[in-house]
Amino acid sequence: MAGFGDRLDRGAAPPDPGEARSLDDLIAGLRLLKIWGGDPSYKTIGDRVNAAWTAAGRPPGELARKTTVVDCFRPGRRRVNADLVVEVVRALHPDAGYVAQWRQALRVISAETGAATLVRALDALPEDLAEFTGRAAELDRFAALDLDGGAVGIAVVEGMAGVGKTGLAIHAGHVLARDRPWDRVLFVDLRGFHPDPAQPPADPAAVLDGFLRLLGVPGQRIPHDLDERAALYRERLAGSRALVVLDNAADTDQVGPLLPDGPGCLVLVTSRRGLDVPGAVRVPVDVFTSDEAVDLLRRAVPDIPTGEDPSAPVRVALRCGYLPLALGLIAAHMRAKPGWTVGDHADRLDELHDLRRLDSGVELALGLSYRRLPEGRRRVVRLLALHPGADFDVHAAAALAGTDLDTAAEDLLRLREDHLLRQGGSGRYSFHDLVRDYAATRAADEERPVDRRAALARLFEHHLCTASRAMDVLLPAERHRRPTVAPSGLPPVPIPDVDAARTWLDTERANLVATAVHAPAEHVAGLAAVLFRFLDQGGHYRDGLVLHGHALEAARRSGDLAAEALAATNLGIVHWQLGDLPRAMDLARRAMVLARDLGDRRGEARTLDILGAVAESLGRYEESVGHTARALELAREAGDRSGEAYLLISLGNCHRRLGRYGEAVDHLERAIALSRELGDHFGESDALDHLGLVHQRLGRHQEAVDCHRAALDRFRELGYRVGEAHALNNLGSSYRLLGRTVEAAEHHRLALDRFRELGIADGEADALNGLGETSLADGHPDRAHARHTAALGLAGDRFGLARTRTGLGDACLALGEEEHAREHWELARSLYAELGVPEADDLDARLASLGASPGSRRG
Repeated sequence: MAGFGDRLDRGAAPPDPGEARSLDDLIAGLRLLKIWGGDPSYKTIGDRVNAAWTAAGRPPGELARKTTVVDCFRPGRRRVNADLVVEVVRALHPDAGYVAQWRQALRVISAETGAATLVRALDALPEDLAEFTGRAAELDRFAALDLDGGAVGIAVVEGMAGVGKTGLAIHAGHVLARDRPWDRVLFVDLRGFHPDPAQPPADPAAVLDGFLRLLGVPGQRIPHDLDERAALYRERLAGSRALVVLDNAADTDQVGPLLPDGPGCLVLVTSRRGLDVPGAVRVPVDVFTSDEAVDLLRRAVPDIPTGEDPSAPVRVALRCGYLPLALGLIAAHMRAKPGWTVGDHADRLDELHDLRRLDSGVELALGLSYRRLPEGRRRVVRLLALHPGADFDVHAAAALAGTDLDTAAEDLLRLREDHLLRQGGSGRYSFHDLVRDYAATRAADEERPVDRRAALARLFEHHLCTASRAMDVLLPAERHRRPTVAPSGLPPVPIPDVDAARTWLDTERANLVATAVHAPAEHVAGLAAVLFRFLDQGGHYRDGLVLHGHALEAARRSGDLAAEALAATNLGIVHWQLGDLPRAMDLARRAMVLARDLGDRRGEARTLDILGAVAESLGRYEESVGHTARALELAREAGDRSGEAYLLISLGNCHRRLGRYGEAVDHLERAIALSRELGDHFGESDALDHLGLVHQRLGRHQEAVDCHRAALDRFRELGYRVGEAHALNNLGSSYRLLGRTVEAAEHHRLALDRFRELGIADGEADALNGLGETSLADGHPDRAHARHTAALGLAGDRFGLARTRTGLGDACLALGEEEHAREHWELARSLYAELGVPEADDLDARLASLGASPGSRRG
């Protein structure tokens, strides 16, 4: 970026990120900004970043390490941690406008690479090839790998496109499983050489997200940092006999984080490049020998006579370049020509070659296979190549082609038989990269632009309508919060119940987000609004960043201020969930300005709700009350009764935190009544659970039990496991306060299990604290101390940390360690006092019992 250098020489201004046209440009600019800012050390930059993040409430486990800071400045990257880069810029030049320029530049660059996060990971191998032949030496090398030694077995299968690398890896996995089945199977197409520029190589972090979910890790528990994801992935595979197939890898950097590190695991990597993976056995795969190619043909077309020329099979194999992909395509072509001999086909291939109409074996085979299709099916091939995702089902195919389901199913079956499509599990289909490239070229040459746009519009309509129906089944009480989507004239996907809705959304998630990258602005906005709650509740926050980020950019390009406000609000919530509180506040404030300009009271209320949630996360409860109370006024003015109910819950919770129990009860009881009137069982249950907490503080322990029990029963009916975990834990505390410690411990243990399954660290800390308090009530202070100590490393906010310190002080006092008790209580009181909550007074009484002067600590 020459302009950067020119300005640095004059010393007039810091480098302009708006000049960047690629990620390398941005990194170059960041390096120059470091020099412009006095060239501080990487440690100094990291310290500044972590100081800002700590002040914003980010937990210690998510702070930046020196190595991750250094990585931001390393050229040749294909992706960066955008949040960290923004903070590095802020640390070097803390001007809000300048930081905003960098954030915008990152969004522009990321918009081109956002598809890298769209990956479908599988927990089973695709079907084995019925006509697999040859490769005996390669299979022997796989079998010879020592999987029971001290390290993971790794084989890198490398060779040119179409040589059969993927088929070999899949076949090897099936063969090796016959003698000793795998405990775990993970398969992913890394998309290293996808012909579509809009499908860049898969991001390893996104692959690990998919793998971890398949390994049972809830979305909320998946770390954001790549290294931490890789460590958790290796931990989950430890001790198991696992097969990991990393298909179509681009480079070593992409593969490295995806490698297990323990015995019992076999990793098969396929790539068109020679990858230098440490500890791996390199297995080069060449085209077939003449004999192997002829053998494949004879297996594939056993009933076709050779004809007068006995060398005809050899000639066919030669014209196919001995490539397995080309041979499979030619075999399908031969089966479709009854009455022809192998010699006839060999003569025809010779003629085509002599006429120089087709050069490579694959191109020749594809040309023949394509031209022999009826025109209607050729059109289907062309339109299927437009699909922006990695795979598709019969409904997506029918939408693209504009046909009925029976016709689409027949087309897919015939194209699979012709080797033009590959079939995966659960009725999913995909292209080989070379076939997709060929089909996309044919689409560009033979389909009018208007027809291509119409096909994609049908696909977008299919995705939007089906997603809307699925969400209506999944969360019917929130239907009014989503945009109304008119039924389409396309064949509908059956969604009879909640399980079917969730299955469709989970299966199509990557395709839905990929659709948004390519869809017109109005489709992006609608899809983002429809899917917001699904992505939020499922912990698919990175998908949320891509989807709502594209919705925001599309709205800005189109000038649709209402869509921009909605997208900014949803994106702000995602950033809040990810712990990026400054970014969440920035987006909420921008959305608030837009909502006010538009006179959108309901939208403004949502932005204030975000600001209230951020303030509560930071322990600023009075500020949270102010934002939430104003949001409640706006919701009432807008007639948003559902929003009013949820804001009443938030406001009641804030008043409870501050010790204003009468106001808390009033707000929560009104929320319960309104939720019941609206038929919103989620809202009713949430309000009941919070009301039980107020009853606990007021000493109404039986009333608390009744509230928590009612909430627990309803959460279980709804299948809402997060609510169930909180209600279990709160019920345990109420039982303890009634002296029913056996029941209390049982409920806390159940809550602990749920929180661990869900990956909610704060909830896990709360359950451990509940067990500690119950152990102390049962006369086991040593056990209580151990429980609170375990909670200490999990508590993420100041209130939870103060509760943990209080429990540790109580346990230490019971163990006769008064000085340690005093230290813990003083720390807890200081935290409670900063938060302005009445629990500080409870600590005053404890400290006074030790002869302390609580008043002196109020500063």
